[in-house]
Amino acid sequence: MSSLRIQFVLTTLSQCDGSGRKEDSSAHGLKSDTQNVREFSVNLASDRQYVFVDTPGFDDTYRSDRDILCMVAEWLEKKYRNKVKLSGIIYTHRITDNRMSGSVCKNLDIFSALCGDSAAERVRLVTTMWDKEKDRKLSEGRVNQLEKNFWKPLLDAGARHERFNNSSVSAWEIIRSLMGEGEAVLLQEELVDVERKLNETTAGKTLNRQFQRLLFEQKETIKQLEEEAKAQKNPELVKQLEAEQQRLEAELQKTWDEMAKLKIPFFRRLVLLFSKKPQSRKIELKLPVL
Repeated sequence: MSSLRIQFVLTTLSQCDGSGRKEDSSAHGLKSDTQNVREFSVNLASDRQYVFVDTPGFDDTYRSDRDILCMVAEWLEKKYRNKVKLSGIIYTHRITDNRMSGSVCKNLDIFSALCGDSAAERVRLVTTMWDKEKDRKLSEGRVNQLEKNFWKPLLDAGARHERFNNSSVSAWEIIRSLMGEGEAVLLQEELVDVERKLNETTAGKTLNRQFQRLLFEQKETIKQLEEEAKAQKNPELVKQLEAEQQRLEAELQKTWDEMAKLKIPFFRRLVLLFSKKPQSRKIELKLPVL
């Protein structure tokens, strides 16, 4: 009897749209659903077992982006140290989304930093919710934009776009295309093979740059609110503006705190210049300014 072959498939960052959020059927609207890395096993008759791994998405309702990255990194590192490689990585995007929002672009940027070019052939960029899109011409135009712009570097590196048609047949067609030997992703190489800390990895640096952009935007918004409050004669409106300013200042402090945790000391930056480098490289995407 042949031994059971296990295929690990990571469904990373989201289940529906690449933004890490799923539609909640309750009255609360959109909110994060997956809170931890979860594994689901499926045994097939052909002595093959699939392990599907669902991860929390960024822009989570309850946890910071750094906490989410730490959680995913810890899982990836543990599996890699146990000689487990991913058979595939599935990134999903709703075809009903009429634009690439800032959060989707941000997640795609971290995704490329996490995967790296060596694992690109194991990546499936899956468009979902085709059954919800009534205007076929419009949805095909969105696919064209994704493939020729936002996803092009990933596709050029070997990733493939697949369409999920909301059926088990469609799902298994995507899964079967990922059969075969697994591949280490860039984040695993950096954490294990070259012994970097999370904040020193490409994904950690990418997240830190996103925090820096967010910090700049928050400072600019606070400055505009201060000027607007000074110019207003309406006491009630001034009160509202000041309340919003206080809220943003609290968010600003959170951003500072997250950046501090990702900061790389000067001495470590020097060491990294001369240390061993991973074989994989980040796939640089052509994204709008986030």
